[in-house]
Amino acid sequence: MPASPIRRLVPLANDAIRRGVKVHRLNIGQPDVPTPPEAFEALTKIDRDVLEYSPSEGLLSLRQRLQQYYKRFNIDVDVDDIIVTTGGSEAVLFAFMACLDPGDEIIVPEPAYANYMAFAISAGAKIVTIPSSIDDGFELPSVEKFEELITPRTKGILICNPNNPTGYLYTMKEMLQIRDLVLKYDLFLFSDEVYREFCYTGAPYISAFHLPGIEDKVVLIDSVSKRYNECGIRIGALITKHAELKANVMKFCQARLSPPLLGQLVAEASIDTPREYMLATYNEYVERRKFMIDKLNKIPGCYSPIPMGAFYTVARLPVDDADRFCQWCLKEFQYEGETIFMAPASGFYTTPGMGRDEVRLAYVLKREDLARAMTVLEKALEAYPGRKI
Repeated sequence: MPASPIRRLVPLANDAIRRGVKVHRLNIGQPDVPTPPEAFEALTKIDRDVLEYSPSEGLLSLRQRLQQYYKRFNIDVDVDDIIVTTGGSEAVLFAFMACLDPGDEIIVPEPAYANYMAFAISAGAKIVTIPSSIDDGFELPSVEKFEELITPRTKGILICNPNNPTGYLYTMKEMLQIRDLVLKYDLFLFSDEVYREFCYTGAPYISAFHLPGIEDKVVLIDSVSKRYNECGIRIGALITKHAELKANVMKFCQARLSPPLLGQLVAEASIDTPREYMLATYNEYVERRKFMIDKLNKIPGCYSPIPMGAFYTVARLPVDDADRFCQWCLKEFQYEGETIFMAPASGFYTTPGMGRDEVRLAYVLKREDLARAMTVLEKALEAYPGRKI
């Protein structure tokens, strides 16, 4: 089981805090935007004598509300196609365990969310990565590159759209290329779409369920964590029209008995969040994105493409080893009592040597804090012994 590149440096950050150093946390997608009032109101108005198990597939009322929510995005699914999970993470894990036998393979463009590898290992399956490059903004590799990797053990393709960690947003042309591969080789399409609210191109959001002809091959992964800024309630969803797959997933759901009851009540209330809140959150990320990318690309030797979705970017730094640099920032460096916590991008790749001079940064802090973090990063790069230029 691989260590999380997002959290494995947490002990070093905690040590820095104990030494009195202020740590700017850009390593993890934990927004500082307040959770909607509707969520807290649901907690204070629980009208129950017993905090009981919910159905293994989740509360019917929540699944009905989620069905209505998906209709806003032209995702046409039945209530029975929706299974509530303990976060989007459990949705990915159950999808893999229900679809894949030991030794089966899934093709994933890299860099990719690091925990996909952990979930595949848990299922006895193998992630086969297809590299994308920061030099072309992490666009999808060609169909021919995908086909070179397909074997009799290949059972699916996994995408994250908008992408974590790169912020890349797949085009309709790219999505149709994936659709054609799914059809040609009879594959599942696992589509992680938890950041759908955060698309910055002005082009329509494209769900895997928008692709004609593969509706019964799509396994959509969702979560309320990011759109309502409530990561801690641990509510996600697995959505599929594939009857046998749903039956298999339900076996795992029944084995873990129930998704979190209180989390489901909060998630259901959060669907009533006013449009004004969602728009304000979106606009805040638009401003943060522009601010951080502008600052990053003005630091000598740094480069980041402009992310078109989510709230992350992968940036290239002028360092010999980003893993070493990130550790050094937490263990040995401070500027005016402050340092920066980043996720080394090597943990988002499986191809040896890739991402060695890259980091993932999450623009989840208010702009004043981002400004200070970018200043600290620039000073750290100036002082780092392994600087390349």
